[in-house]
Amino acid sequence: MPTPEELARQTIDRLLEAAGWQVQDKRRANLAAQRGVALRELSFDTGEPDYTLFVDGRAIGVVEAKPEGHSLIGVETQSARYLGGPTSDIRTWAAPLPFSYESTGVETRFTNHLDPLPRSRATFAFHRPETLLAWFKLPKQLAQSLGEMPTLIEDKLWPPQITAIHNLERSLAAGPRALIQMATGSGKTFTAVNFVYRQIKYGGARRVLFLVDRGNLGEQTMNAFQQFVSPVNQHKFTEEYIVQHLTSNVLDTSARVVIATIQRLYSMLRGEQAPAPDLDERSVASAESLFAEPVPVEYNPAFPIETFDVIITDECHRSIYNLWRQVLEYFDARLIGLTATPSKQNARFLQPEPGDGVRLPPGGRRRGQRQL
Repeated sequence: MPTPEELARQTIDRLLEAAGWQVQDKRRANLAAQRGVALRELSFDTGEPDYTLFVDGRAIGVVEAKPEGHSLIGVETQSARYLGGPTSDIRTWAAPLPFSYESTGVETRFTNHLDPLPRSRATFAFHRPETLLAWFKLPKQLAQSLGEMPTLIEDKLWPPQITAIHNLERSLAAGPRALIQMATGSGKTFTAVNFVYRQIKYGGARRVLFLVDRGNLGEQTMNAFQQFVSPVNQHKFTEEYIVQHLTSNVLDTSARVVIATIQRLYSMLRGEQAPAPDLDERSVASAESLFAEPVPVEYNPAFPIETFDVIITDECHRSIYNLWRQVLEYFDARLIGLTATPSKQNARFLQPEPGDGVRLPPGGRRRGQRQL
């Protein structure tokens, strides 16, 4: 009968393979088999990591496996011990290795050791091999870029908008989640377009997801991006960057901003090709009736967890609850909530206690209807 750790490794194998890694035994290693290879129990000078991750034949990170139920808080120190330990015959992208994971198969944590202040964070699954290599090759990591933003051009901004942008950028430089409370009529959307522009132009964000809870709000948001004029070069936002208002289940991978209802993203993560035609027009509450039995969100290779760098959820007092939370926790992205009427749920979700993580039921699946 398999031990708890062997069962965890079986699940981890599946999660790695779904994200594009070929899991191999070290006695039958073939690093040229495909771009990403996860080699089991390779011997290092500092021990044997459960998996060593190779991209294009060079080691780039490690995975430490633990049995389900084992707390992963603090395990990153064990993973970090391996990063400087590859033997001289192992080709590496850098010494020490830049990335580490800890996983039980139900819960996974990740550390980017290239960040200015590396910290472990919960992730839904593993990143793709090409993503880790792209991050390694960046001149600056996203966390560093967000901490080095240029001076805000305050023309055309009201004092509350200026304050919101300054506070947001300070917050994101320190952690991955933030809550913006602005009164109705104070220009939340215009404020959001301003800070999205800065995060793409200066902050290193490749793609931003702007979630709304109804289709007509998506149209209004799209109009705000179309009308925005850069204070830097006087170009309109949509002249510099592609903005997609998602009204089908096909993502434009060249888009730098994607505007969508949270209902549609949930449908897409479930792999649905032709959802109900009125999906975008229903409120988040009434749309739950379309999913009578909330199906757990599983890892979908068509939408890797790194698809978006930043997610903005408008009217987050309505969208951060029940099955919709699964969409927000699926992606490994910085999360910003916008609302005029925050609740205790919003505050706790966007400012979680130390140790709060993304937990998955067995097989890397998300339970439906999870309450905060």
